[in-house]
Amino acid sequence: MQKAGIILVVSGALIVIGLILLAVGNQVILEGVFQGNGKISSSQDLIISGDFNSDELSIGIFAVQVMEFKENTVLAKVLDPFDNEIASKNVDEETIEEEFDIVDAGEYKLIIQTESSEEIQVFGAIGPLPDAGKKSLSFISAYILIIGMVGLIGSGIYRIKSRKKSI
Repeated sequence: MQKAGIILVVSGALIVIGLILLAVGNQVILEGVFQGNGKISSSQDLIISGDFNSDELSIGIFAVQVMEFKENTVLAKVLDPFDNEIASKNVDEETIEEEFDIVDAGEYKLIIQTESSEEIQVFGAIGPLPDAGKKSLSFISAYILIIGMVGLIGSGIYRIKSRKKSI
């Protein structure tokens, strides 16, 4: 019974550590990301602005999620600090994610718009492309969580087998 208890405690600790790393990883990845949500219609756009330094960043990313998605109703575009359109994408699925080049320092704008007279709930984000190190933190936390879960299941199986032997 001692082994099962030790496995249970270690597995629980791994799960807690995995959850903490998952929360920290999400904070690190979303650092510098500007987000917004709201309703858009033909008379109202959603504009999300963010300051970018071209010396530190060369690639940005924008994402749009449309609630109650309908085909070809939403357009997302990015304007540079001089209000030139540098990227645009028709939202052809519920969630899109696209990259854009950061050439000049300043305020970049994500504009989400529709031609529809109906109000559409949307979520948008614009920010720097996360580097591989930041993304790996999420993978590490997922692996630790999985190992903790497997240990938890293994502990349960070990306890059941050891009870059968004692009977």
